[in-house]
Amino acid sequence: MNIEYRTQKDLPCDELYKLFLAVGWAKKDTTTQEIIDNFNIGFINSTFVFSAWIDDKLVGCVRVLSDLHFHSVIYDLAVLPDFQNKGIGTELVQKCRNACENSEWLVQTDGAKAFYEKIGFKENKDNFLTIPCECFN
Repeated sequence: MNIEYRTQKDLPCDELYKLFLAVGWAKKDTTTQEIIDNFNIGFINSTFVFSAWIDDKLVGCVRVLSDLHFHSVIYDLAVLPDFQNKGIGTELVQKCRNACENSEWLVQTDGAKAFYEKIGFKENKDNFLTIPCECFN
C-alpha cells in the first residue's frame, strides 16, 4: 500500500464528504449540496492540514488549530474504515505533532479515546464549555 501524505488545505469537497459519510460524520439525507460545496471551509481555515491518499483517493485526513507555540487542537481526524488499523491515523497525528513539537496537544473525542491514549494522549479533567453550532441540530 503506497500512501502519499499531503499538506494541502483545500481538499476536494466531494472527497471530504465521502470520507465523512464513511466514518458516520455526515448523512446523505441531511447534507445539502450547499454544505457539500463548502465541506472544506474548516480545513482551509485551519493552521495545519494533513491528508493521506492512495492514488487519487482520500483515505484519511486531520486538521489542527494552533497558536503555533502553546496550544494545538486536533479536529476531524478521519480514516476510511477499510484503511483503519494500518497506521494512517497514527502517522497523521505524528505529522501534526512534528509541525509544532513543543505545543500542548488537545483533542475532544468519544469513540476514539482508546486510539488517542494508545498514541500518548492522557485524559484531562479540565472543564470545557461549548455553545453548540446551530447547523448540527
